[in-house]
Amino acid sequence: MTQILLLLVVLVTSTISGVFGMAGGLMLMGALTLAMPVSAAMVSHGAVQFVSNGWRAVLHRRFIQWPIIGLYGAGSAVAALGLALVTYAPTKAWVYLMLGLVPGLAWLPKRSFHLDAAKPLHAALCGLSVTGLNVLAGVSGPLLDVFFVRTELTRHQIVATKAATQAFSHTIKVAFYGLPLLAAAEQTGLPPWWFFLAAAPLAMLGAVLGGRVLDRLSDVNFLKYTRWIVTALGLIYLIQAAQLFAAAR
Repeated sequence: MTQILLLLVVLVTSTISGVFGMAGGLMLMGALTLAMPVSAAMVSHGAVQFVSNGWRAVLHRRFIQWPIIGLYGAGSAVAALGLALVTYAPTKAWVYLMLGLVPGLAWLPKRSFHLDAAKPLHAALCGLSVTGLNVLAGVSGPLLDVFFVRTELTRHQIVATKAATQAFSHTIKVAFYGLPLLAAAEQTGLPPWWFFLAAAPLAMLGAVLGGRVLDRLSDVNFLKYTRWIVTALGLIYLIQAAQLFAAAR
């Protein structure tokens, strides 16, 4: 029954991500962390989000800004090399705390940072920092948004390019948490194989449905709604984190 409910969450959150380019991943990570061990949740989230983001990138491929993708990939590779040297095993309370804090990045005075993913150095820095945060917290959408808010891209170009960049980050997250699980002899806590087979088409369907809503959304409302949605999710996760830390005492 739990897997069936999670599959419904996959469809809903993939649709939301298809509209806003993030928020859906934040919702899915919280649901998966509630239902399974942290490492299993990270792997499941990365796998589903890879399909969701990858298919969204395919659907909007004509809008992808490929120079940004190449430089982001270079920064992401550097992050992967650094992560390969460390061991990181967060608790559920820590994950919810990170999930609650990450949305605060949406309220940073972005114009003060002068970050623009269209600039080569900034694109590489984006790959490095966003991939690192994605592995540590499970999500990184609000940080990714910091690098795109000053660009002159349209909402379609933003969603398409961000989807392609996130494919790098989620692949690295799956490898970081998945390889130790494959090497472990004990129960991994991962969902059964059929869950991933069912989740893939649902994530793709969500990307299609979200794209249709995106077509009807203005650029102004696109940015405004994204900020408020991730903020509300952040507050919920901070409350959850506080409860878990209190129960651990």
